[in-house]
Amino acid sequence: MARVAVVLLSVAAVALILSVSPARASDEGPTLYQAKCAACHGVDGAGKPAAGIPSLISDNVKKATDAELNNGIANGGANKRAAHSFQAKGLSPDQIHMIVSYIRELQKK
Repeated sequence: MARVAVVLLSVAAVALILSVSPARASDEGPTLYQAKCAACHGVDGAGKPAAGIPSLISDNVKKATDAELNNGIANGGANKRAAHSFQAKGLSPDQIHMIVSYIRELQKK
């Protein structure tokens, strides 16, 4: 009987952890964006095109795949922008994905 209770508690704990993780991811995306991206691309993602800093809410960026955005953040993308790789240093692939998800949210506004 005790084993059954331990198994049930373990299953419940795993289910709780899995149900909380997506909320954490959605909460962390905006924080990561503010810390790593907003200084150049702006709080709203509009960028500074006149200064060569692209808008993340432009039609071109909206057409980019998530993989392309991930690469752009992690490696500077096609332009190999050093600032991106510097900013992305220390970010896990999951954190970069959270930033991409938040950029997609900005694009909806």
